[in-house]
Amino acid sequence: LSMALAMKLGLAPAHFWLPEVLQGSTTTTALVISTWQKLAPLTLLYMTANNLPPALLLTLGALSTFVGGWGGLNQTQLQKIMAFSSVAHLGWIMTISFLLTNIMTLNLIIYIIMTTTMFSTLILSNLKTIKDTTTLSNTSPTHTALMALALLSLGGLPPLSGFIPKWLILEELTNQNLTPIAFLMVMAALLSLFFYLRLMYTTTMTLAPNTTTSTHKWRFTQQKSTTLTSLTAPLTLLLLPTTQMLT
Repeated sequence: LSMALAMKLGLAPAHFWLPEVLQGSTTTTALVISTWQKLAPLTLLYMTANNLPPALLLTLGALSTFVGGWGGLNQTQLQKIMAFSSVAHLGWIMTISFLLTNIMTLNLIIYIIMTTTMFSTLILSNLKTIKDTTTLSNTSPTHTALMALALLSLGGLPPLSGFIPKWLILEELTNQNLTPIAFLMVMAALLSLFFYLRLMYTTTMTLAPNTTTSTHKWRFTQQKSTTLTSLTAPLTLLLLPTTQMLT
């Protein structure tokens, strides 16, 4: 059952299908696969976590965070980067699943919110590769700032919302005398943080070749709906002060 759930969720070592499927899908389909498709197996995990071997869940979780961070380092396609990001985040969810299911649920909700914000920004900006992000500031300074903050939140940096699940999970692992696992998870999170920061750097601090007479595209009206981004972006950035209420 544990390995079947790992395959369905895209956890290491059964994760190899996820990056290729996301890369071959449209951005909207990739968003659905990364969020909605995870709900059914995670519901099953929620209901059966107490009957599954804790050592196996910890191993799958820690391995997934390392594989997700390590695999994303060498990618240039944004959807593959988000696939490995998904592997890493679900590793955190798997690690806490048999200890505190309420933190697991909170982690899942925040993961879905952050991933939705990121993918909706990619949809609005029509970005496919890291190279494409260098032109984002020319077309939409607003999306540039939002994407940068969403990446920092995915990386788990305070004071953004992505810090909440990592903080609570590490605290619980330490309380359960699983400090070595907590240390490994932190080290693995640094790998993920590196490619988030690299992507943020290309998005906000580099400019594509441009002439002084070129049209400012960002002055044009946005043709695509921004409703989804408007709903999820504040939650991606501002949930940290509500941590006590959420837990």
